Amino acid sequence: MIEVHRPHRNFYGRIKGHPLSRRQQAYLNEDLADWSLDHVTWVENPERQPIDLETIFGDADIRLEIGFGSGEHLVLQAEQNPKIGFIGAEPYVNGVAALLAKLQERRLSNLRIFAGDVRDLMDVLPEGSIAVTYLLYPDPWPKKRHHRRRFVTSENLGPLARIMRSDGIVRIATDIPDYARQALEELPKFGFEWLAQSPSDWRQPWPNWVSTRYEQKALRHSRVPHYLTFSRLRCSKSNVP
Repeated sequence: MIEVHRPHRNFYGRIKGHPLSRRQQAYLNEDLADWSLDHVTWVENPERQPIDLETIFGDADIRLEIGFGSGEHLVLQAEQNPKIGFIGAEPYVNGVAALLAKLQERRLSNLRIFAGDVRDLMDVLPEGSIAVTYLLYPDPWPKKRHHRRRFVTSENLGPLARIMRSDGIVRIATDIPDYARQALEELPKFGFEWLAQSPSDWRQPWPNWVSTRYEQKALRHSRVPHYLTFSRLRCSKSNVP
């Protein structure tokens, strides 16, 4: 698996859960290479040169999912939008194996995986290359002393702003009110504008939404999901993909 070379704090927790089954390990050993992005790791690309996305996706718009969990949302989006390129970044080994299992039945040519820290990926994504980014039920780091570990902090939002195109969309789903508050406070500092026009815009999921296992867990515990949409520039609601 890809090594993480970061001198600062992680915004995610553990990278491995319960022991992998023999089949799951086989997915990682035999199938991950077919779906992986090239020249992303520090070993492959120590000078951090931008990767050539056009060679992979042609002239398609590209969407990035940060922390895809088990891949439910990522796979559905890639299936429903075959002319759009999708990149999923996930450091959790069990989640990567779960996504690879789903891909056994779906040979999606418009999807690539980065099995590691998305900050390493953002280092080498070309400026203005991402049309839509999804951050769905990220690790909430609920204790106040851990809030600086959340993704929605300056050390992560600066690189995210760089890779987003000028009219790009960022979508965040969370069941933690304080995480939503922090996102609403921090993203505008980096040129992102919240597009909500009515309460339904953050209470109702987006079109083609697939409820992930993290959301189902939140609902079982009576936590209320928040769905936030930001744009790098103000655009009409009808133009949001």
